[in-house]
Amino acid sequence: MSRSDMVLKDGRVIPRECFVVTFSRSGGAGGQHVNKTESRVDLRLDFEPAREVLGDYDVARIKRALASRLDGDERLMAVSSEHKSQFQNYRAAVERMVTWIAQALVRQKRRIKTKPTRGSKMRRLDEKKRRGDIKKGRQSKPERD
Repeated sequence: MSRSDMVLKDGRVIPRECFVVTFSRSGGAGGQHVNKTESRVDLRLDFEPAREVLGDYDVARIKRALASRLDGDERLMAVSSEHKSQFQNYRAAVERMVTWIAQALVRQKRRIKTKPTRGSKMRRLDEKKRRGDIKKGRQSKPERD
């Protein structure tokens, strides 16, 4: 495992050959330095070579969950330009992508349907009755001569 490989939270390692990294100039703070250095990082994960590590099922889950973050070539894209350092931006983009992938791979527990208990039904109806009585008490009664 090299330093630029991505280690997922479940221990799997995606090799750096699965990534396309480009650097460009970013705006923001930094003065003249920002006009001379390419500190913005554009990190893209290509799923075809990553299938060996992730498997078809997990790749499909990630693509479905992160569809809005895919580029035109169906690659997962993370961009970082908040730091002045190219290395810090690269680390931020990698961390962001690891977090997204971990969230996409979480399996939601199936909800088991339950019926309301008799007590909860009674409490609901009692509360409805009480609210109705309160509202009835607010009504003004017309005076009769």
